[in-house]
Amino acid sequence: MNDGGAKAETLLKVAEIGGRGRSLVAAQSLRAGQVILRESPLLLYSAFPFLSSVSPYCDHCFRLVPSSAQKCQSCSLVSFCSPNCLASHTPWICESLRRLHQSSSAAFADQPSDRQVQARFLLSAYNLAAASPSDFQVLLSLQGSGNNGDSSSSVTDSAAAKFLHSLLSAVCPPLPVPISPELTAALLAKDKVNAFGLMEPFSVLNEKRSVRAYGIYPKTSFLNHDCLPNACRFDYVDSASDGNTDIIIRMIHDVPQGREICLSYFPVNMNYSSRQKRLLEDYGFKCDCDRCKVESSWSEGEEDENDVMEEMDDEDGQEEEMEDQEGDKEEEGEACGNGVDDESSFPHAYFFVRYMCEKESCFGTLAPLPPKTNDASKVLECNVCGSLKEDEVSGN
Repeated sequence: MNDGGAKAETLLKVAEIGGRGRSLVAAQSLRAGQVILRESPLLLYSAFPFLSSVSPYCDHCFRLVPSSAQKCQSCSLVSFCSPNCLASHTPWICESLRRLHQSSSAAFADQPSDRQVQARFLLSAYNLAAASPSDFQVLLSLQGSGNNGDSSSSVTDSAAAKFLHSLLSAVCPPLPVPISPELTAALLAKDKVNAFGLMEPFSVLNEKRSVRAYGIYPKTSFLNHDCLPNACRFDYVDSASDGNTDIIIRMIHDVPQGREICLSYFPVNMNYSSRQKRLLEDYGFKCDCDRCKVESSWSEGEEDENDVMEEMDDEDGQEEEMEDQEGDKEEEGEACGNGVDDESSFPHAYFFVRYMCEKESCFGTLAPLPPKTNDASKVLECNVCGSLKEDEVSGN
């Protein structure tokens, strides 16, 4: 872990929270825009199924490959943007990819694309076990048991683990370390609940951005979900600087010492039923945050929050009224998210007005730029499209 991880030790601490497991809480008061964690990935792997897709990204740093990209001469399945990135391509992974692609067994070719992506993860995990046993133990220490309470999902996950273990054991060269079917199942469980997606570049013409790569970030994985988060993640994969695959966690607003720090695992504009379905299927829990408690009582016709926001925008003076109430709400609130504890029918309206990106098809979250002085930055940055917005509240 880089210096951002060391800095996080003074800003954050791990705590056990009932019903939420290991969590990160503020070890001191944190300020809006403050970078509280910067972390390099434990491992990265491509999100492209290698039997059907050719990735346009470097298989190591996942930047777009230039015209001078260096394709691996042995397996011819992956490309790299530089000799340094090519050097990360170990002989074992190279030979494994080549054999998997050449075999193209009907059993594997007929599998869904996510099964092929899971195979990529397992290859990276097996390789990590051989290259860095200590890092492999960190991976195994992460949350995720493979039993998320959904019996149908558990059966599917178990079948995937058995299939992939059998396939990789038979097709790949001798595995770098002894791997059992049970360990393979455990690894897939860790990946399912801890992997973060590095997304393709934002475009207003492409509403559904695909994931270019997945990464495991151990300390970041301790951050729990809240539907009104008080922090959000930024990544700058296409930047030319070193550490382009690092995840950066930045505060959305001030929080006091002892408050749990939370991210939203998906765009905050998703409605209640969609959020609950995704959290249960992907992470194995039902969210009961303050926002969900309110929205659970809404009728089906009230669930489209975009419509609610459009109606709010038509009401004269609504935004100004919410701005005046900001201080009281943040002091009184006990939620992990925006500190809002209002009994109104739409207590998170203020969050939507101030911290949601207005760009078409973006659905990103805004956070202030890191403060350069004792005063908070008056400029908000979107964590999806990168656009900047003057913070009208701070500017008053």
